[in-house]
Amino acid sequence: MDYSDAQNLALLLLRVSLGLMMAAHGYAKVFRGGRLAGTAGWFDSIGMRPGRLHAPLAAGSEIGSGLLMALGLLHSFAAMAMIGVMVVAAWTVHRHNGFFIISEGWEYTFIIAVAAAALAILGPGEWSIDQAIGLADDLDGLTGLALALAGVAAGAAQVAVFFRPPAATD
Repeated sequence: MDYSDAQNLALLLLRVSLGLMMAAHGYAKVFRGGRLAGTAGWFDSIGMRPGRLHAPLAAGSEIGSGLLMALGLLHSFAAMAMIGVMVVAAWTVHRHNGFFIISEGWEYTFIIAVAAAALAILGPGEWSIDQAIGLADDLDGLTGLALALAGVAAGAAQVAVFFRPPAATD
């Protein structure tokens, strides 16, 4: 696909900002606050068990997919991973709080997943590693859409297999 300089710049800005934001989120799970052990404990407390498995997987998925997206390397697969993580976060943490992020709702996870899906469909642009090594030509919009949907399915499967919310207390 041929892009104009403006389209390449827009794709680069979206890829880098979304990717670095996601990588920073994963970094925080590992190195900030309660660190990975605290993240694991929190995962256990919300019912995403075992937390010591899911904490490093979530952090690694966020860091890895974010850096790959920012670089434009295997960007459609990075988008798939981002979408999967956001589906899990939306369902396990945010869905009971309504839509708006101001109330800890699922707005934030939704827009990240949609942006990742859009980037998977559009491609990385000509200013990407995928383009430089010839991978961008192998994926079209339909393939990007299929990978985005695979991310939704992977996130849903993870929730179905591992999420056991604690019993509500009054």
